[in-house]
Amino acid sequence: MNRPLRTAAVAASLALAATGLLPTASAAARPAGPPDCPTLTVSEGWYGDNKARLDALIAGQCATRARDARHGHKGVKPLAVFDWDNTVIKNDVGDATFFWLLRHDRIRPPHHGEWRTTSRYLTPEAADALGAACPTGARTLPTAAPTATATRCADELLAVYGTGATTGGRPAFAGYDHRRMEPQYAWLAQLLRGWTASEVRSFAAAARAENLAAPQGATQQVGSRQVTGWVRHYDQQRDLIRTLQRAGFDVWVVSASPEPVVDVWARGVGIGPSHTIGIRNTTEHGRLTGHLKGCGGVRDGEDRMITYIDGKRCWINQEILGVHGPAAERVQPAARRQLLAAGDSDTDVTFLRDATGLRLVLNRNKNELMCRAYDNADGRWIVNPMFLDPKKPRTVPYPCATAGYTAADGTAQPVRRADGSVVPDQQDTVF
Repeated sequence: MNRPLRTAAVAASLALAATGLLPTASAAARPAGPPDCPTLTVSEGWYGDNKARLDALIAGQCATRARDARHGHKGVKPLAVFDWDNTVIKNDVGDATFFWLLRHDRIRPPHHGEWRTTSRYLTPEAADALGAACPTGARTLPTAAPTATATRCADELLAVYGTGATTGGRPAFAGYDHRRMEPQYAWLAQLLRGWTASEVRSFAAAARAENLAAPQGATQQVGSRQVTGWVRHYDQQRDLIRTLQRAGFDVWVVSASPEPVVDVWARGVGIGPSHTIGIRNTTEHGRLTGHLKGCGGVRDGEDRMITYIDGKRCWINQEILGVHGPAAERVQPAARRQLLAAGDSDTDVTFLRDATGLRLVLNRNKNELMCRAYDNADGRWIVNPMFLDPKKPRTVPYPCATAGYTAADGTAQPVRRADGSVVPDQQDTVF
């Protein structure tokens, strides 16, 4: 898929945008853009002065574009990047698609029955559990029928994907970089082996129709379990994305769900496939393989980096900014980076930190993300409750000073600022 690349943004544009980074509530309520500059139309659900600060940021860019036009300069579109699951929508489209695959017998068995071929990080214990639970020799695994065999296979697949452990409680994945890879997320993309991207999009479209039609709070049965059966777009985020687009922003989605799935869903907020990045499979003869595209210094098929924490930075730099090779793994100059970023989880923390304007965080009580957002060292973080079913307040502080950061080896460590100082524990105040 051919994707457009951005050129370096002019420093003057960044400087003008920066004037709205630390507005007071009264200043933020008076956007300084031209009269025709769009503003957010959905007010319900925004916390404190968050809506006003977003409007002020947008107004600053409108003013920049108007000034450029007066001087005959075309200028460069400012960049906005959104995570997808639980940021633009409520619930997870990867989960929704996985549940649909199981309910419709759409997962293929591994090559020669060897489950270790589905992920280089799958443990022998998980491979044995899957081999014992799921039959071999079928074109697709029987996971939908109300039989003991189908239920056992579906339950094991659900456990490995959903909990990272077997139904017997043994770890399902090991040996990966926790800042670049989440093997459970990657496994969904790898289980799409043998289908074309078009077929996967059709599966995602069917799951999307079901989940949008289901009532809020609905569940569905997969195997012996009841799992989430509904998804909703956030009206506030749809409004924000469309307002940004009208104001001239270049708006992208970067998700840790499979890219063909994200392509289908993002259309619902006006973002086309050319502006979505998800987990990408390699292909052979037009069909997806069980291996993944690489980024930065990671080659295709090595399966060592996906759009996850530091991997999101790499994919943004590579696919949007046009930076290739190991340089894509590093922070880029401020004038090139995203002005606005939005996320809800620790998987988003790195690309949020890279944003030069505002960093919108939906509070799902994720340790590292909330530590950094509440610490708000540079005043550019804004925190909002989830727009549907917001989390209750956390009753104990986030363990920022001791265990809020997950290192590459999976150990818990203190959260540190860019200068190396430790972020103190933070209270939950936005819920």
